[in-house]
Order: sequence, then structure tokens, then C-alpha cells
Amino acid sequence: MDKMPNMDYDADEVIENFKSKFKWPKSDEVDVVVKPPGLALKLLVTSVLTVIAAGVLYYSMFPALNFKSSEIYMFVMAIIACFVAIFALLIGARTKIERKEYVKKKSIIPLIMIGVILLVMIVGWLVGATLFRAKSYSNLMKVENSNFTEDFESVNYDEVPRLDAATAKVLADQQLGYLDKYKSQYIVTANSTQINYKGRPVRVAYLEYASILKWFNNTKEGLPAYMLIDLVSQKVEVVNCVEKFGEGMKYSPTEHFNELLLRHLRFQYPTAILDTPNFEVDDNAHPYWITPVLDKTIGLFGGTDVKGVIVTDALKGGSNYYAIDKVRSDKALNWIDVVYNENLIIQQYNYHGKLSNGFWNSIFFQNDVNIASSGSGNIALDDDVWVYTGVTSIESDSSNFGFILCNQRTKETRYYKNGGATEVSAMESAQDAVQNYQYQATFPILLDIEGQPTYFMSFFGEKYTIKGYALVNLADKTIVGRGVYDEEGSDIKALNAAVENYINAMKDKNIVGKNADADDYKADENAEAQQESAAGSKAEAKSETVEGAITDIKTSVNDGNTVYYLQVDGKYYYIKVTDCMDVLLMNKGDKVKVTYEKESKDSFIPALKIEKK
Repeated sequence: MDKMPNMDYDADEVIENFKSKFKWPKSDEVDVVVKPPGLALKLLVTSVLTVIAAGVLYYSMFPALNFKSSEIYMFVMAIIACFVAIFALLIGARTKIERKEYVKKKSIIPLIMIGVILLVMIVGWLVGATLFRAKSYSNLMKVENSNFTEDFESVNYDEVPRLDAATAKVLADQQLGYLDKYKSQYIVTANSTQINYKGRPVRVAYLEYASILKWFNNTKEGLPAYMLIDLVSQKVEVVNCVEKFGEGMKYSPTEHFNELLLRHLRFQYPTAILDTPNFEVDDNAHPYWITPVLDKTIGLFGGTDVKGVIVTDALKGGSNYYAIDKVRSDKALNWIDVVYNENLIIQQYNYHGKLSNGFWNSIFFQNDVNIASSGSGNIALDDDVWVYTGVTSIESDSSNFGFILCNQRTKETRYYKNGGATEVSAMESAQDAVQNYQYQATFPILLDIEGQPTYFMSFFGEKYTIKGYALVNLADKTIVGRGVYDEEGSDIKALNAAVENYINAMKDKNIVGKNADADDYKADENAEAQQESAAGSKAEAKSETVEGAITDIKTSVNDGNTVYYLQVDGKYYYIKVTDCMDVLLMNKGDKVKVTYEKESKDSFIPALKIEKK
């Protein structure tokens, strides 16, 4: 019988033996770097795939092909990284150590290229740093002293904006809620633009698709309308582009692919450094996108300023570029209101206020150092829109020692040496005057009342609806005049009560003479009723009527108002109960006469009047 083999083995020793024969070498144990086979073909394939990746990357990033844009440097570094990664995958660097070492050796040149790009960026940033170029930064904005009383003489108390961006959006949202064909598909953008439209301060707000599915459903026709919010009358007009111009807005920030506005502009102007586009309309209500084109005037990336604008037709997408000097001087372009955005204006003023006496002075001595106070507002002046903000010390005191106005079209900047309460503290004083109502105040606007710089602001409630007005003295924030709807009964009466209470408060403190008359500033309380009556007569003159039996009745509650929808002759006509109490008594089968505007073509038509036959 054969002998049994010796089974006296150490299992751990056997396993270690086995592992040693198949052990993967460490990178420092590989002395020979092996050239991969088919290298030329792999390099060609890598190049082709990198070009494809670069195209996809460019389409998604759409950087400006401009050496003053940091995006182009990031784009180039990303392409280099793509090339190395694709090459490593193709030669099998993940599975073969010698191929991995080959990639490491050959990656020296790409790494050097990335290092050079980073060095250029660092040097470019350093030569434009405020530490070395403080004087250049302080000169980005030219500031001229001006006289408050002279400049504000033409600002009428009853024609200043009573809404800010937030309250204007709420009104636009409410108006959209009345329109069944829009409200399920679109939402109102939060990025509205304040402009002067036919001599009136308004905000224009475009629509956005409510979701990606709504975009798929509607993008072919584009955005059908935009909102025009009158900041004085607080009325919202829905401008139907399809009815007015024959087509919707095909290009906007809410689109995708080639219709995305900034991508569309990038393909038209590949080297332009683009700022955020502003939505505006001309005097014919035609919608446009106004996109500032930026320049870096200090070093490689510093000293941001506007060198021109691109005006883009929101309907068709055609664009024209205008140099900033032409925008400032050409009267045909005066309808453009916003070229310099508020953030850039505040940034440039802060450079001016902090760095006029040098960088180190702004850090240590802080002689004559000042900055813009927190928050800013807009004023319509000289048929332009101006940014207003207070000027305070760098320590952010609770008081301002002046304020500035900056024209958003021309960047003309005026400084006024009128010191007093900051905007925030003035808002707090106004809110204290109505603390029993717990109303909030909008950001204030400056007015001239009896030669006194005066903060004007509106009160709003929980639903952002305007509830009244307040006036607060700039020099003495304890002088407050307020008027609220709940006490006065109407918008105009609340406005007039605020100015009367304010002037009486100034008389009590001997700020103004006893002959100061509030009637000089009050709005005509009959003008609003007359205006509405005239508008109603004008609408009725352009109206049509339809008679027939009511075949269906629907109701809804919009912002506390009950609205009745009566179907007559196949179409729904709607009217608020407060405008026609008779609708409460109408039933299916009743014969009615409906008066509506001729231009109305929608499925849901606003009625001017509904009478039972």
C-alpha cells in the first residue's frame, strides 16, 4: 500500500507562499516604464474624445473666450484634465501598474501647463489687488456733490413708488392667479426690473415655467405674457405678447438648450463677459433683454465696469451691441433704464469711500473712510431710474452722514451731505408708529417735504398687501407721520393723512414754520374716482355685449375677493362680487347681458358689467 503524503503543513505559510507569487508590485518597485502598444492610435482616439468632451463642456459652461474671464482658465484646465483621464483609461492604467507609471511620467507636461495657468491667474489677481491699486479702484466711480432741494424739487409726493420688489411680486402673483390658462403653467419671476414706462415708475416681471414638464409642454410657443406692475396705482397689467405681437418670448433665463438666454448670447458674442440680463420694455411695450457687457479695468480680473450693452429682442432673439457712451448719449436708447446693476454700483461706491486715501488708511487710520449703508432703493428722477443708498462710517453706525444717488443708465453719481437716521432705523420708527397693527415697512425712498429730507415708505400686512404709508424725518427719526387704510378708509386718504400728520409733527418740534400747509402735498382725493370713472367709460366705449342664458356658474376666491364665472354662449365671463352684487342672485338658465372689452379673446373673459334680462 502506497504511503500517505505528509499532511503536516502550516496553512498560513501556504497562503503567504501563494500570495508572494502573485503579488502586485508597488509603484516604487517598478523600475521600467513600458510604452503601451498602439500608442499613436490611442493618442488619436484620446484627442477625438477630448474634443467631444470639450464641446459638451463648452455648451454647458459657455465661458467667455476672453483672457480677462476666470471661466476660460477653468475651462482650459478642465480640458487638460479630461485629456489625461481619457488617455489613462484607454491604455489601462487602472489595471496595469506599468501603464499607471507611464501616465504619471507623461503627465508632467499637462501638470506644467495647469501650473502655468494657475500662475497666470495668481499674478493677474495680484497686479489687480486693492493692496497695490487702491487709487485705481477709488476712481472707478466719479462722485459729485449735489444739492438735495434742487434735485428733489421735481419729485412729486403722490407719484413716488408705493411698492417695493417683494410687494410688487405678490400683486403680480395674485393677478396671475386670476388667469386660469396661465396659473397652472407659469409662475412670476422674483427678478423684476424697475423702469420708467411712459413717465410712470413700474416694475416689469417675466414669467417662468412652473416645472420642467411645463417647459416641455409650452417651450415651442415661448412665454406668452409678462406682468407690468404700476408702482403708484398698484395695478397690474398682463401684457399678452401673443395677442399684441403675434408670438411669445422664445428666449429667456427660464429656457433650456439654445433658447437659454445667456447661451444664446454666448453664441452671438463669444468673447463678451456678460452680466445678469435685465428684462425691460420699450415705450411700445415690446419686451427686450438688456445685458451689460463687462470689462476688467484693473489687472487681469479686477476693476469690474460696464463697457456696453447687448439689447436682445425677447421674441425673435436678434441682438445689437451698443458701447456705453452711445447708451448714455443716444436719445433713441433713452428707454433703456438699467445698465448698471445695484450690486455693482454699491461695490464701486464702497471702493471710492474706502480707498480714496489708500489701502492702509482703510485698514488702520480710516480717515474719511465711508461705505454704503445696508440696503438700497430706487427713485425715478429726470426720466431715469436712480439707485439710492445712505452713506455711513465703516463701523456701520446707526446713522448716515449723507446719501448718494446713482443713475442706472449712465452711472452719474451724486452725493448729498444730509445726515440722519439710517434706512433701517427709519423703518423701525415707522413700524413703532403702527405696532398695534404689526405692519412691516418697505425699504424707504427719500423725498423733499418742506425742504426736509424725508423717508417715505409703505406698510404691508401678512399677505404683503399695502395697508398704509409713513413719513419719517431724516434728521430726527422721532418725527413720524402715518396713515393707514383701516382708519382712513381709502388709499388716497391714508396717503394724505400721513403727510398731514408729518407736517403737524414737524410744526410741533419747530422744524418748519406754522404756515407750512399739508394741502401743498396732498393728492386729490377725487382724482382717483374720476380716473376710474374715465377708465370705465373708455373701456365701455370699446366694449361689446353678448346676450344669452347662463349654462354654467363657477366661483373662486382670489385674495379675499369672490369671483363669479358665468358661461354664456360657450364662453366664461368673470366678475368680482364687489363690482357686481347682482351675480349673487343669478342662476343657471337666467338670461343675462354681458358687457366686455372688444380686445378680449381668452377663454375666460373679464366682464365690465353683467345685467339680468
